[in-house]
Amino acid sequence: MILIHNANQVVTVASFGKRFKRGEKQSEIFVVEKGSVLIKDGKIEWVGRAVDFNFGLYGEVEIIDATGKVVLPGFVDSHTHLVFGGTREDEFNLRIKGFTYQQIAEMGGGILSTVQKTRNLSKDELLKISQIYATKALANGTTTIEIKSGYGLNLEDEIKVLEVVNELNEKPIFTVPTFLGAHAVPPEFKDRKDDYVKFLVDKLIPEISKRKLAKFCDVFCERGYFTAEDSEKILTAGKSYGLLPKIHAEQFSNYGGVKVGVKVGAISIDHLENINDEDIDLLSRTDSIAVLLPGVSFFLNYKYPPARKLIDSSVPVAIATDFNPGSCMSLNMQLMMTIACTQMRMTIEEAITASTLNSAGAIGISDITGSIEVGKRADLVIFDVPDYRMIPYFFGENHTWIVFGGGILKYRKM
Repeated sequence: MILIHNANQVVTVASFGKRFKRGEKQSEIFVVEKGSVLIKDGKIEWVGRAVDFNFGLYGEVEIIDATGKVVLPGFVDSHTHLVFGGTREDEFNLRIKGFTYQQIAEMGGGILSTVQKTRNLSKDELLKISQIYATKALANGTTTIEIKSGYGLNLEDEIKVLEVVNELNEKPIFTVPTFLGAHAVPPEFKDRKDDYVKFLVDKLIPEISKRKLAKFCDVFCERGYFTAEDSEKILTAGKSYGLLPKIHAEQFSNYGGVKVGVKVGAISIDHLENINDEDIDLLSRTDSIAVLLPGVSFFLNYKYPPARKLIDSSVPVAIATDFNPGSCMSLNMQLMMTIACTQMRMTIEEAITASTLNSAGAIGISDITGSIEVGKRADLVIFDVPDYRMIPYFFGENHTWIVFGGGILKYRKM
C-alpha cells in the first residue's frame, strides 16, 4: 500500500456516481485541504484529511510526503491522433506565411501527407515513435489517452495503427482506441468518395470490429471530407458492429455534424468551433459531451469554440489536446487548461473537471477513472505547487512531480 500523505490540497473532482458534470456543477471539484490518498492493489482505498487517516487499520504503508503539493486525478486526454509517421513543421511555416489549412491540403500537405508517411513505416517503427509521445504525455500528467486511427485509410494500415494503439496500453499509459477510417478520402479513392464510404461500411468497419481493435467509430464531418449523410451512414454502420459513435463536428464550417451526432447518440461531439445557438440548444438536451480542443485554435490562430456559452447552456464540456502533426503538436494538458481559461473563459475549476472527469466520460470510462474516489483506478498526479490554481496560472512549465497510473509509479521528476 502507498499513502500519498499530507498534500496541501487533494482535488477529488468527486462525481458520486455521475458520468460527467454539467452547468454549475462543472465547477464543483471538492478540495480536501491537508489531505491524503491511500492506494491499494492499483485502486484508491481511502481519501480524506491527513489527520483522519488511521494508521492502525492498515499494515505496512509506504509513505510519499506530499507536504506543500497538490494531488489531482490524472489528466484524461480524450481526443488525440498520437500514432503517426513524420512531422509537418514545413506546413507550420506555411501557415505563418498566410496559407490556410485547406490551401495546404490542396498543395499536397495535410492529412494525406501524414497518411503516406505512416503507411511507409513498419508497425515496430510506429510503436517506437508512439511510445516516445506517450511517455511525454505521461510526464505532463496524462494517465489516460484516447488515440484515433485515420492515418492508414486502408485495411492493412488502419489495422497496423490500431494494433499499435492497443500495444501501447499501460506501456506506459492507459489507452482507449478509436477507429477513424473516415478521416479523409485516400489517394487511391480520389474523386470516388462514395466508393470509399462503401469500403468503410462493408469492409473496414466489420474487420476492425471482428478483431476487437477499437471501442469507438469516429468521422471527420467537414466540407471537403465527409458530409452529414456520409457521417450518419458510417456511424450507423459502426454502431451495428458495436463501435460507439463519436464525431468531429463544425470545425471549419457548420456542416451538420452536431445534428448527426445527436441523431446517432454520439458519446462525444468534438471541436465545435463553428457551432451555432440552435446546435447548442440541441446538444444541451442530450448526454453527449462536447470535447473542445483549445490547442488547435491556438496553433492554427483560429476561432475558439464557445465554451462559456456551452457550459452556461448546461452542455457538459471536456477539453483535450487533439495531439496530431498538423494542428496541435502538444501533449501538455496543463497548457490546454491555461488556453481554455484565458481564451475560452472557462474557470480553473471548470477546466479541471473538463480535463479529468468529463474527459473520462467522453470515452466511457468515468466509472473507473477521472476522479479521486474510493474504488476507482489510482490514476493520480502530484504537482509541485501549493495551490491547484497555480497549474494553469504558472503556464509554460511542467509542474508534474509524480504520476501514478493504476497505482503504479509511472513517472517521477528527477
